[in-house]
Amino acid sequence: MAGPILEHQSTTSVRIDVGNGGIVGDLMIPANAGGIVIFAHGSGSGRFSTRNRFVARSLNAGGFATLLLDLLTEEEDRLDQETGQIRFDIPLLARRVVTAIDWARADARTRDLPIGLFGASTGAAAALVAAAARQGEVAAVVSRGGRPDLAGPMLDSVQAPTLLIVGGADPVVIGLNRQAQEHLDCTARLEIVPGATHLFEEAGTLERVCQLASAWFEEHLHRAALATP
Repeated sequence: MAGPILEHQSTTSVRIDVGNGGIVGDLMIPANAGGIVIFAHGSGSGRFSTRNRFVARSLNAGGFATLLLDLLTEEEDRLDQETGQIRFDIPLLARRVVTAIDWARADARTRDLPIGLFGASTGAAAALVAAAARQGEVAAVVSRGGRPDLAGPMLDSVQAPTLLIVGGADPVVIGLNRQAQEHLDCTARLEIVPGATHLFEEAGTLERVCQLASAWFEEHLHRAALATP
């Protein structure tokens, strides 16, 4: 990764009730935010994901609020560390993203902001299922190295404009994203980052993800803001 993007100073820890406990998130709101992007992390990851925090800081610099979440409760995370099973429970993860969307709509700090979702790996499937469940609330979705195919039949119900970003050196995931794109009955684009493997560890590749995601959210969240009475 290139030089660091400074952490925004208004980071706030939030706790969202999910019935059997709470999930914790880091909320960052720059001045005059033009929208909020909720992150759905990939298998075994959470709000401290180095790559997602890098993307979040880029979005903050571009004028977007971000919510980086642990989608599992502390007890679920301990169980998942032992079994590795919950991280692949797409319906559960999607429900948590839906809960975060509802939270953002209810919280005074974010309720007027258009909502975007950023999903990585299996988190991309959770984001897409959540977008289908909250049609009209989610203005855009971005997937980084995602498995949108795991959203299954819910792909047909996604209305939010969706950007699928895949590494050029990740052929299996490219194929899965192409298949998923065929099922998306919405504005959908596949962007392949040359030379990038699944984790976008190569020089300049994560910066390219930031550029693509920022442009997508700027276009579609700004459009949603203009359409709001």
